[in-house]
Amino acid sequence: MKILLDMNLSPEWVSVLSSNGHTVVHWNTIGKRNAPDAEILLWAKENGYAVFTHDLDFCAILAATGADSPSVIQMRAQEINPNHTKDVLLSVLSKFEEQLEAGVLLSVDLEKSRARLLPLK
Repeated sequence: MKILLDMNLSPEWVSVLSSNGHTVVHWNTIGKRNAPDAEILLWAKENGYAVFTHDLDFCAILAATGADSPSVIQMRAQEINPNHTKDVLLSVLSKFEEQLEAGVLLSVDLEKSRARLLPLK
């Protein structure tokens, strides 16, 4: 899976996800640090990436625009350090791989995760 890391996530996620078979890029290597979320979503859509974020604004943009892609993986845990949450995330990515390819908002929590198909209604 191709995953674009939002600015609010540590670049440490690149090696964690890459070592588990994902193609990963952090936004700080391809875009401006202060780029609006809509620009990040557009880049992800045009380049076939899912967005991994800790930001709730992506959900609002997907809902407001009725977009059917890109998929957004939203980490809802308070602790977002890869050392603390990588096992949960990797498990959820594996479980929802097919849905992520189709277009979903995937909310990841340490206790449970939920996928909502796009477009959001």
